[in-house]
Amino acid sequence: MRGWLRSLIGLGQQVVMLLQDNQRFLHLLSQIEGIATRVLAIGMLLVVIVAIVDLGRILTVELLSPPVGQFSLELVKIFGLFLNVLVALEILENITAYLKTHVSSQIVELVIVTSLIAIARKIIILDISQPETVAKLLGLAIAILALSASYWIVRRLNYRRRP
Repeated sequence: MRGWLRSLIGLGQQVVMLLQDNQRFLHLLSQIEGIATRVLAIGMLLVVIVAIVDLGRILTVELLSPPVGQFSLELVKIFGLFLNVLVALEILENITAYLKTHVSSQIVELVIVTSLIAIARKIIILDISQPETVAKLLGLAIAILALSASYWIVRRLNYRRRP
């Protein structure tokens, strides 16, 4: 037999053995999950850096264009840019928390807080002059109530479990 065919058959046998041994397979899955999480963390870090650079560029242009020292953009839009960076940082924190601990209840707590921050950002940048604003506010209020209740429940459960 040719060398490449022998190698291919050997690889196939190893895959079959891996699939039959649950511990080895779970270990492989854990390694792949760790690599994927690290790649996501690096990608999110790049997003945060680009968002900060973009925010710095916009602030510089806004402050240095006439009239100097004043914003021509609405302040709400500038707040939205800051909150975008904060949401990205929260997502990065979620990813790093996942790398540090695989305790799902703690990760759920972080995800809920991130969701609350994202909804708060949406409320801050909401355009009040639009006709559908009332419906959007109602939907956001319901989402905040649901997330707040979820956060309270998860927080209480986490507090009881801690030594």
